[in-house]
Order: sequence, then structure tokens, then C-alpha cells
Amino acid sequence: MEVVALELIRQLQKSDKKNEYIIFAKEDADINCLKETENFKIETIPAYSYADWEQIQLPKALKKSKIDFLHSTCNTSALWQSNPLLLTLHDIIYLEKVDFNGTAYQNFGNLYRRFVVPKVINKSTSIITVSHFERDTILERLHLPEEKVQVVYNAVSDIFHSNYPVEQVNNFRLKHEIPEKFVLFLGNTAPKKNTKGVLTAYVEYCQCTDEPVPMVILDHDRAYVLTFLTEINKKHLISHFVFPGYIAPQQMPMMYNAATIFLYPSLRESFGLPILEAMACGTPVISSTSSSMPEVAGGAALLVDPYQEKDIAEGIQKLLSDSIYYSSLVEKGLKRAAEFTWNSSAKALLSIYDTFDN
Repeated sequence: MEVVALELIRQLQKSDKKNEYIIFAKEDADINCLKETENFKIETIPAYSYADWEQIQLPKALKKSKIDFLHSTCNTSALWQSNPLLLTLHDIIYLEKVDFNGTAYQNFGNLYRRFVVPKVINKSTSIITVSHFERDTILERLHLPEEKVQVVYNAVSDIFHSNYPVEQVNNFRLKHEIPEKFVLFLGNTAPKKNTKGVLTAYVEYCQCTDEPVPMVILDHDRAYVLTFLTEINKKHLISHFVFPGYIAPQQMPMMYNAATIFLYPSLRESFGLPILEAMACGTPVISSTSSSMPEVAGGAALLVDPYQEKDIAEGIQKLLSDSIYYSSLVEKGLKRAAEFTWNSSAKALLSIYDTFDN
């Protein structure tokens, strides 16, 4: 959500010289990620927590500011403010199921959204979401009129491309001690990311080939994977996993360029931005037949049933053994990713802003 908000603001700063903007932000360490321009002013508001910032401190700041409307970009908004409200509702996963299998931070965030979102949608003049799948889900679940919810797609940042010098990619590979060929998986602790299913599928793939391609796994440490492998009596397979540690967002294009395959068989996504980021870097993608992912992939990824570990394992094997199919996905992925630009998304957003003129 932070990437989407930042990219849209930066594009609006380039293209919109007519409207005046105030960007309300919580005082934090990443304060320099945006710069003011002539018609974009940044107002930082100190707060103890995000809930304090959004529900107490932000309304105080809004009372002092003469704005025509408020655009809240990350699912929730201040409940006690009187300005016309445009809400970006990225997803409503937290309304569908709360199983408390995530971290304490994730669980609190889901509970906060579960409390705020049903109330704030009634206060919203208009709602934006990021895919037609999510729009249909929101309309059905929240019983909203169709005209109230519009789609503005996410897009791919310019840093994600396949034209980096080979030497630069190789230097990245050497620095982080990652192999020449590998399957890349972003496996964080959110249950929807299907980490255990992916690990099970990779183990099955390893058992079906003499020389398995290693898996580079981000956002999980060695201890987590080792515990999982020990539980299924496959501890010896830990040698096939590589854990490069924290990779800064600015370095992710190098990681995608270095990867042989990008594995993203999530259970549920409202969009799935990494799918397009990997495609833009010329890396073929294995993703899911579920939720928004077929819409985003647009026929340019190998789609598998994320609940069937065998399907995921067979997908890995197919891409690694069929060079013609592999090359076709690379080509299709590059074309598909090029269809999603932040400039186009900003234009769509600005057209919605224009409806608030009166």
C-alpha cells in the first residue's frame, strides 16, 4: 500500500500543476521518501501509533486545513472528520477471515481494519480498489451500489526492467551469495502467502529430480524452514535453500533479474504487484488460479491451484525443463508488465479527483 501511495503521489507531482495538495503523514524515519513541490505540501503529524495518528491527530489537523476533500490511501480513514472522502480500499481480506496465524502486528492491523472499514465506507463519497476481482468482492460483501466503487490498477515502477548490465546483476549475486540458477519465493508470515504449501511443493519437486534448482527465500529465516523440514522428516533438504537476509526495496530489481523463476502461488491477493515486477525484469512467474492473480497475469504466467502442492511442484518442473515454454513466458511477461504504468494509474486517479470539484 505504501508503494502505491508513493508512486501515485510522485506521478501527480509530475503531471498535475493545477490542484493544490496537502500530504498528511505520520512523523517517522522515512520522512524523506517524498519531497515537496510548488503545489504539494507535506504536513507531518506526530502520534504514538497509527491508530492515534489516524483517529485523533489527523482529524485535528484536518480542522485547521481548508481542503475540498480527503483521499485516504490505505484501507482506513478517520471516522470523525467531515470532509468529503475518497477511500482506497485495497482489499477486504480481514473481513473474510481472521485466524490470528500472523504476527501480533498483522493481527492488530486486521482487527483495526475489521472495526474501522465497515464504518468508514458509509462515510465515503467514493471508493477506489485495485482490481475488478476485488471490486466484485467488495460490492458483494459490503452491499454497496456499483457506481460507488471504481478500479484504478496498480502499476510497475520504472526501476523494474530487464536491461540492467549483466555485470551489475552478477555483482549483486556475488554480494548476497546467491546461486546462478534459483527459484525465488517471497514467503512472509501472512497466511495468505501460502508459505507451507510452497515449501511442501518444493520438497516434492526436489524428490522428483536429481539436481534440484535451489530456492532463495526472502522474509523467512533458516530456523523457520529447518523446523518445517524437520517436522516432515526432510531435514537434509535444508542445503537446497538460500537465505540472503534483508534485501532493500531498491535492490529487488536485481533479485528478480538474477532469479530463474519467480514463485507467487498466494491463496488470496487483491492485486499481486510482485507478479508484474518479476515479469518486467524478464523472469517467468508461477502464480495462482485464485482471486485477482489471473486478472493481473493476463495469460502471461503459469497459473496453478495454490491448494494443490503437486500442481506447484509440476509447475516448477515444467518451467525448468521446457525451454521453449520458458522463453514464451518471458516474452509474454515483458509485454504484460508494460501495460501497467503509474502514469496511466495517476491519470485515472486524477479523473476521479475531478469529480470532487463541485
